This record gives sequence, C-alpha cells and structure tokens, in this order.
Amino acid sequence: MSAIPQAKLDRIQQRFAVIEAELAQGASGETFVKLSKEYAELNPVVVAARAHAKVRSDLAGLEEMIQSGDKDMAEMAQAEKPDLAKRIDELEQQLRILLLPKDAADERNVILEVRAGTGGDEAAIFVGDLFRMYQRYASIQGWRVEVISASDGDHGGYKEIIATITGAGAYARLKFESGVHRVQRVPATEAQGRIHTSAATVAVLPEAEEVDIEINDADLRIDVYRSSGPGGQSVNTTDSAVRITHLPTGLAVAQQDEKSQHKNKAKALKILRARLYERERQRLDAERSATRRGQIGSGDRSERIRTYNFPQGRVTDHRINLTLYKLDQVIEGPGLDELVSALMTEHQAELLAAAEADAA
Repeated sequence: MSAIPQAKLDRIQQRFAVIEAELAQGASGETFVKLSKEYAELNPVVVAARAHAKVRSDLAGLEEMIQSGDKDMAEMAQAEKPDLAKRIDELEQQLRILLLPKDAADERNVILEVRAGTGGDEAAIFVGDLFRMYQRYASIQGWRVEVISASDGDHGGYKEIIATITGAGAYARLKFESGVHRVQRVPATEAQGRIHTSAATVAVLPEAEEVDIEINDADLRIDVYRSSGPGGQSVNTTDSAVRITHLPTGLAVAQQDEKSQHKNKAKALKILRARLYERERQRLDAERSATRRGQIGSGDRSERIRTYNFPQGRVTDHRINLTLYKLDQVIEGPGLDELVSALMTEHQAELLAAAEADAA
C-alpha cells in the first residue's frame, strides 16, 4: 500500500485556509460561488487529514506512555494502541480514496434516457417501473426530476422517457446505471402464468453546458413537422415538432412534447449537447484505458448489467456479482442505494489498484 502523499495534503490544507479567509472577508458574486464550490470539494479531504493528524499525535502520545517506565500507564496505553492503529489505517484508506482523480462530470446534473427493449408491452411497463425507481431514489437524495419527453406504451409504461435529474452529485451516483436492465416476471396479460424476460435500456448522460460542447450551426440540419399522438394522428395544427440532426456524427434528436417550436428546439439541443459530450468523454476514456478495462464495465448501453427477478424477489448486478434478495425495496427506490454504493466502492477499489500499479 502506497504512502499518503503528505506534500499534496499540505498543499490542499494551505489552499483551504486561503479559501476560508477569502470567504470570511465577504467574497461576492461569481467569486463567492467559485470559492464555495472549491471549499465544498476540499472540505472532506481537510476533515480527514486533520483527523488523521490528530490520531497520529494521540498514537505518539501512547508510545511515550509505554516508554515512560510507569507500568500501569504503559499497560493502559498498550491496550488503547490497537484501536488507534486501526483508526489510522481507516483514515489513510479514506484519504487515498479522497485524493483519487475526480471525474470532472461527477457533480453535474443528469439526463436520464430509458427505452423499451425486447419484450413488447411488458418492456414498456418495465420502463415505467425503472423510471419510477429513479424518481423515488432522486427524491430520497433531494434531487429534482423533470420529464423532457415521453412516449407512452400501449398498455402502460413508456416506450421511451427522457428526463433531467438536477442535484449535487447526481451523475456520480447514477453513472453506473447505463446499460441493459433485464426483468423476469409473469406479465399481467399472461393467462398461462409463464415467466417472460423483457429488457429496457438506460442511458445516464452528464448534462453539458455550451462551454463544454460548441455546436456549429452549419453542422445542424433542423426539420420541423406537426406533432403526432397515438396512432399517428396530428395533435397540433402548427409545425411545432423539431428534429435536429448533427451532420458530422449522424446523431439525431426529435422533440414534440411542447406546443412551442422554440421550446422543442431548446430541449432537443440540450439532449444533443449531452450526447455529444458523453461521446467525447467515452472517446477520451477509451484512449486513456485502452489496455485496462474495469469490472464495472464501460457503461456501454448494449451491455447487460442487471437482472430483476420477480418470482424469486432478487436483483443481481452482473458487473460485481452482487445479488440482493430485496427486489421490492430496490424497485421502490430506497434499496437502490445499496447497489449504487457497492458499484461506487468497487470503482474506487479499481482506481486505487490502478494508482498502485502506476506507482510501482
């Protein structure tokens, strides 16, 4: 296990002290926002570093007591020493994780896209179940969910639903949800009681700002048409629906939920920008890790990541071989956090192992 980089910790604590002083002097406007964000990012590291220094000081004090020649004090100090040594190990591991390179997108809001896969009507119903699971989980986390567009299923659920999830750390906690989710259960429409397998595809994209992705108007083809409802009938008398195609990549986004062409165009651009941003992130990640592929997977939407088995009441995440016999709690939202936390912990372990290998 590599040593804690004390010089780096010292620099962080020095920077933290500077930020505290500037905030105390009454920074305002954009400066206040920028400093507050940096303060929030550095605070966990500083708290852990101070706790680590305090425990090391306490341990040094115990060593002095052990060497003091006073038998009773030495025995008492010797008895306390294992607990402090264990605490030091815990804090050092915490600091190693806190000092890992951060994903620049972790604190961003999310664009969530859930689509029906194989399974017909049952797949659409499953999309509805998954989306409600994410809605409830977001509510528990204090995040806000806003539907951008939805295409209803013929017998419930959605053929496709796209939404924004706004809140601190949304992408960090949801990014491993991208992939194929499979459900095994007896559909309500199944008279014979046979178990069917259906699937839905989830995509979790970090919301991109205009400064992240510059889109040249000349690279866009914008088509407008009349919105249509179930069965294809027109539901609008004006050409308010918008389809934007990014010519260099072929990516296309269509929006028709709003009655305003301007609003549909804005929503379509928001989704397009997020998809282009994620495409570029994946390209850079592939270049950086061409020879290393983590257990958690690439986030490829074609990769089967999880199975929800209703007859047995279990959920299995195939990337980390974790099975929970609490499907009801997961699908209702609260139980999802156990899966999310396990995936984050596994990812951190992979990053630590990679850092150790690079340092060796």
